[in-house]
Amino acid sequence: MKKYKNTLFYFGVTGGFSALIYWIINQGKLLELNKPAILLENANDSWTDFVDSMMHNFKEPLAILLAQIVMIILMARFFGWVFKKISQPTVIGEIIAGIVLGPSLVGMYFPEFSAALFPLESLGNLKFLSQIGLILFMFVIGMELDVKVLKNKASEAIVISHASIVIPFAMGIGLSYFVYNQFAPEGVAFLSFSLFMGIAMSITAFPVLARIVQERGIHKTRLGAIVITCAAADDITAWCLLAVVIAIVKAGDFVGSLYVISLAFVYVLAMIFIVKPFLKRIGDLYAEKENIGKPVMAIFFLILILSSYATEVIGIHALFGAFMMGAIMPDISKFRMIFIEKVEDVSVILLLPLFFVFTGLNTQVGLINDIYLWKVTGAIIAVAVIGKFIGSALAAKFVGQNWHDSLTIGALMNTRGLMELIVLNIGLELGVLTSEVFTMMVIMALVTTFMTGPALDVLDFLFKNKRDSEVEELLDDDKYRILISFGNNEKGKSLLRLANSLTKKQKKSTAITAMHLSQSDELHSFNMEEIEKESFEPILDESDQLGIKVTSIFKVTSDIETEIAEVTNQGDYDLLLVGLGKSIFEGTLLGKVIGFTTRIINPDRLIDKFKGKEGLFENSPFDERTRQIVAKTKKPLGILIDKEFQEVNQVLVPILKSDDSVLIDFVQKLIYNNNSKITLLDMKSYVKNNFVLQSAIVTLLQKYPNNMAVINEKEMNANLLQQQDLMLISLESWKTILDSDSDWLAQVPSVLIIKP
Repeated sequence: MKKYKNTLFYFGVTGGFSALIYWIINQGKLLELNKPAILLENANDSWTDFVDSMMHNFKEPLAILLAQIVMIILMARFFGWVFKKISQPTVIGEIIAGIVLGPSLVGMYFPEFSAALFPLESLGNLKFLSQIGLILFMFVIGMELDVKVLKNKASEAIVISHASIVIPFAMGIGLSYFVYNQFAPEGVAFLSFSLFMGIAMSITAFPVLARIVQERGIHKTRLGAIVITCAAADDITAWCLLAVVIAIVKAGDFVGSLYVISLAFVYVLAMIFIVKPFLKRIGDLYAEKENIGKPVMAIFFLILILSSYATEVIGIHALFGAFMMGAIMPDISKFRMIFIEKVEDVSVILLLPLFFVFTGLNTQVGLINDIYLWKVTGAIIAVAVIGKFIGSALAAKFVGQNWHDSLTIGALMNTRGLMELIVLNIGLELGVLTSEVFTMMVIMALVTTFMTGPALDVLDFLFKNKRDSEVEELLDDDKYRILISFGNNEKGKSLLRLANSLTKKQKKSTAITAMHLSQSDELHSFNMEEIEKESFEPILDESDQLGIKVTSIFKVTSDIETEIAEVTNQGDYDLLLVGLGKSIFEGTLLGKVIGFTTRIINPDRLIDKFKGKEGLFENSPFDERTRQIVAKTKKPLGILIDKEFQEVNQVLVPILKSDDSVLIDFVQKLIYNNNSKITLLDMKSYVKNNFVLQSAIVTLLQKYPNNMAVINEKEMNANLLQQQDLMLISLESWKTILDSDSDWLAQVPSVLIIKP
């Protein structure tokens, strides 16, 4: 009986209460007898009511907004794909999608559909949602700015960016003198009209430029960093100028604008000296966590919104606040990467195209309907290109860039798309620009953005024999400095061979230092010089055979791990190379992977190493000494697991996580300097789903087709592993692979583990 108890209870409760509901409804129908007219009306018009209800639902603001988002994403993806096929950045396609959905095409030929999909009262919701997308995207761009690459470049960036503003600004004011009488709105003073024309000519679209730089794979190079910095400085200056222009238009004097600039200056100081240290403290606390909790995420997003709100209220636009927030984020690659992964897809794919469409709805290409107006449009484009392109290029050349880099900077700074559209929308809202001028300027923004890609291609073709390699661009003006820290001679020689493979063709721009540390209780003053000579003799012999110059450092210390970290952190080294010490996996399956078989560890200790509360780096799968070096070193670190390492002709590079983007730089160095053959192992199709990694790898495949191959995990086999000389992997991915107990791990060659 117990077996059927639940069944009987279920049918008893549901059946009994269903009967009760049925009885109440029947009794309720008797109440309708007193309202026959209503009953008859309802019976006759039920279908009409249903149709009317559905039509009402279609017109609900939320339903309209969702339909708009669906249509915009579909159109943006389609046009982005089309323009990518013709070697244009996808952002150009998204701008064109906005123009197509506006009155210039859909509105002209399908007015009823356009009115139903984009009713006038719905545009406010679309506008504000698109602004949220811009804020999130600018936050990502600020985080992706690598300040360390910009050493000694700030002054150059300021000179270039300000020259790229002043020259086109003056030319824009000059152009307004000739078009004011015919195209300025009634009642608008020449000062207001001319200043808006000047600022529209001098703006650079920082987000669009950043996406072009990103898609071309130069965002991590010195040139890319300079361009992004120039555009950022340009943006800051241009928004301050725009605030002044808005103040003049509204108030007719400069007093309001001075208030705005003063508040903006106070805001920047507060962000740098108050907010940034606060964020850094949080970042230091959570830098080594696997995941960042929701309360911490909430704090950062709240500060992002407050930063954007502050700049919006001040009058320099919310986008500047978002970029500023991104730029002052804690300088911890893993920490920033978590935020980028959470924000980027939503902002780029879902929200950013909304702004392009919103602008397209205000653009009416049909207004430019005669030859004269097209001539004026051509003049606007010519002034914009000459002022921005040529002005930026000459300024870059003046500060010491070569002609290729100068013209490249000019071509990129000539990109106006996104920020230009923002300025033009502001001008249209204030009544400073007519619909005709607005449309002409949108066409100018499209043309100058569209020409960026072809211009860069032409420059690359013209300077293909003179341009520096991309690997050399990654280096600072000073030499690329590698520090090798070795405990025994054989490891030291392996590390030296590895350093040589990374820098073989760049010996003049490379400085290699070999360091050997000894415990203070192992040496006496009388034999210190002899021990130093014995320690370095094999290393110097190896360097002679390789044809490289090595500087030596010999120190006696009581704390080797701390000393290695301090020398690295204080010595301005670009890379520290160390050999793996005795592993915690000795004697286990993983011990066989690493190559040690002398001792079996306690399983409880192994669990403690992974499950402890100290954080990833303290619990990384290394011996105690290596873990200390990993935890204390603040510079890029390479850990070599030496299994008779000799050469780097064949290299396997597994890709599992976002941190693996750091491996791309090392891949480029190995190909350029050593002509290494690289096999990228795309585990779990991560590359296909990560825009930044996919873009960088596609660039490498195009540039080095004979040196690059991409495979998936199913293609991994013992024969392939036996052909490899080295496996290059990030620290995060190495830990993941060890945890996975993959069958092929026991057959891996020597391994170079990179910690950014």
